[in-house]
Amino acid sequence: MSSLKKGGFTFKRFFVGHDKSPMKVTTDSCLLGAWVPINPKIESVLDIGTGCGIIALMLAQRLEHQCCQIDAVDIDNNATKQCQENIQQSPFKQVRSYLSDINQFKQDVTDYYDLIITNPPYFQPAVNCRDQPRQLARYTESLNFEQLIFTVKRLLKSEGKFCLVLPYHIADTFKYMCEANQLLMAQRLNVRYMMTRPISLSLMCFTKQYEPSVYSELCMRNNDGSYTNDFRKLLTDFYLFRSKNKID
Repeated sequence: MSSLKKGGFTFKRFFVGHDKSPMKVTTDSCLLGAWVPINPKIESVLDIGTGCGIIALMLAQRLEHQCCQIDAVDIDNNATKQCQENIQQSPFKQVRSYLSDINQFKQDVTDYYDLIITNPPYFQPAVNCRDQPRQLARYTESLNFEQLIFTVKRLLKSEGKFCLVLPYHIADTFKYMCEANQLLMAQRLNVRYMMTRPISLSLMCFTKQYEPSVYSELCMRNNDGSYTNDFRKLLTDFYLFRSKNKID
């Protein structure tokens, strides 16, 4: 069995370095990248706060046989550089990395993207991180929910989808904010680490046009700590499922 590269995460078809990015590869991002509903008509995707580019690259793999451009945007210079490196080393070249504050991105454009995705900052400003780039990636002072929703409404096509992952305890608050801004819940996946644990994450999909809402639940691990069949099925195109290839 060959050894895995250090400084990142090895997937079946690509490697994501994250040693220079404020935020590392996480299970949250992997779940979102694998779960996001896509269709054959998608031509343009926006990944907000892309970090090392994990979600953008997962979607590039899923969309590799479609003519689709993926724009990966981040406010951090080191994250953007690492994202560019990961793109160059991957077999997927339809991803473009941008260094930009998303609030200022494509200001002259509206109704542009078929799909917008994000694993957004969600901690409220409190005790400052010693690492300023990590603080920007984790705390809403760099992108609060009102700004995110405003940007999505501006850039999302009328028939587009907006998907994100949030901690379960704040997911309903975000849902109500979206609904107040005419973004309607279409799909939601609640995630438990184990069946004996409470729900910890919510993956949500919003649309501008009404669709019947679909709710489901996923448990990641069995009681013995092994991955559940549902988790393996969702990540089967990406994960090597090797014990040494772990993420938090």
